[in-house]
Amino acid sequence: LFRCLCLFFFSWRKDVFVWSFLQLMAAVGNNAAKAKYEQKVPAFYYRPTHSDCKLLREQWIRAKYERNEFEFTEKQEPYSAGYREGFLWKRGRDNGQFLSRKFVLTEREGALKYFNKQDARDPKAVIKIETLNATFQPAKIGNPCGLQITYLKDNSTRNIFVYHSDAKEMVDWFNSIRAARFHYLQVAYPGASDEELVPKLTRNFMKEGFMEKTGPKHTEGFKKRWFTMDDRRLMYFKDPLDAYARGEVFIGSKENSYTVLAGLPPSTQGYHWNHGITIVTPDRKFLFACETEAEQRDWIAAFQRVINRPMRPQEYAVEAHFKHKP
Repeated sequence: LFRCLCLFFFSWRKDVFVWSFLQLMAAVGNNAAKAKYEQKVPAFYYRPTHSDCKLLREQWIRAKYERNEFEFTEKQEPYSAGYREGFLWKRGRDNGQFLSRKFVLTEREGALKYFNKQDARDPKAVIKIETLNATFQPAKIGNPCGLQITYLKDNSTRNIFVYHSDAKEMVDWFNSIRAARFHYLQVAYPGASDEELVPKLTRNFMKEGFMEKTGPKHTEGFKKRWFTMDDRRLMYFKDPLDAYARGEVFIGSKENSYTVLAGLPPSTQGYHWNHGITIVTPDRKFLFACETEAEQRDWIAAFQRVINRPMRPQEYAVEAHFKHKP
């Protein structure tokens, strides 16, 4: 409650609404307020934490106390209807310019589509809800409402970067995606509880940042790349806003002979940053270098968390695909 009050006080104008809100909270108390203002929060609706971006936290508070969305289910239609259509600013894959594009999310077809022209009959892309993920990336995209949408195309990751000038609109799109994913997973896993499904709706990346890497022979010079760790997929890009990864590395479990080591083999040459990391897999070693010791520690900790986790049955199929990539 204190965090909510501070957010309102410092983020909103010091007007009558804020004063009324503070009076209300003092009068009814935290538990009573939660029972009243969160009584009908949909299972799929994202409840932000202190580590989430300001946009999510502000809209969560506004949804509860200003718009009363969780007291009256009819106010949830923008993200619970199973169909959503609108325009978002999308970053061009080649020129990097943000252009207005029509997006359509339809649960019935199990897809998110976007169109390059308003009157186009055929979509530029059809994204299956099955592999769809969305995460807010305001710093990376350079917009407070920046959303990164990822999906699998030919079993490789594709990135789309979008934003909208209206914060509520962007958060509604985010929760619409989560709602579509939730209903898809309810069909795919009929015996699963809401508590089991909700963590699978969307996910934040485990870690991102620049590292240097070398090639499979370890004789090529090290090149600076942007790395994104999305669960067991470690992807690297020339630029953080690239649509496609230059390459992907599967990170398995220790039971399957995956290991992370601090440092590089003694014979390694060609690196500029001095804090090395070696990922040992059943087939080869991957060599990376970090600029600082702190970054090295953070990356090793992220790798170790994944390696320490046993692989799920479906992850063996993903690992097999990585091994048979051309």
